[in-house]
Amino acid sequence: MANPSAAAARRRRASGPAPSLNGPASDVHPVLRRATAPPAALDLLAQARAGLDETTVLETPNERYATAHLAALRTAAAVLAARGRPETSPRGRARIRSAWDVLPEIAPELTEWSTLFASGAGRRARAEAGIRGAATARDADDLIRDVTMFLRLVERMLVLQPVLPPPRADSGSEAPQRRGAVPAGGPAAGREGGLGA
Repeated sequence: MANPSAAAARRRRASGPAPSLNGPASDVHPVLRRATAPPAALDLLAQARAGLDETTVLETPNERYATAHLAALRTAAAVLAARGRPETSPRGRARIRSAWDVLPEIAPELTEWSTLFASGAGRRARAEAGIRGAATARDADDLIRDVTMFLRLVERMLVLQPVLPPPRADSGSEAPQRRGAVPAGGPAAGREGGLGA
């Protein structure tokens, strides 16, 4: 029989070094992070991002609305690709359901988003059919804004690899500060530029 303390020592070595207090920021947090989303989900997120980028060059509100709604649908599909489970019952497999119907079951925190985008599916169909006035410029702009927020939220949910913000560039008018120095007035004063100015 193997020695239990030897197995524990191997597990400790396999988990990596202890976080360093003065090392790079990447090794400060000892909690293991989950792996990134599967490739299919990442591909769908990239397609959604490309669709949103495309809306900036499209001319008609119908085109912009339909393209933005498709980006929202691809974003929802990325969540389903990452978290979804196949239907096990034959009756469940026989039913055809919209991604907007399934999304709240897989990710309850996205229920309001699902409801919002499901309500625009009919308008998207009319816009894709080329029905004049199916979407106004305001409708398209509002949807693009909503889809942008939805995509950012889902990217944070699925990718799970936090990126530290780049260091702030000091403006030329301020005196350079020593690394690690706390601005006068405490940390909040440095973030908000001070209250007395």
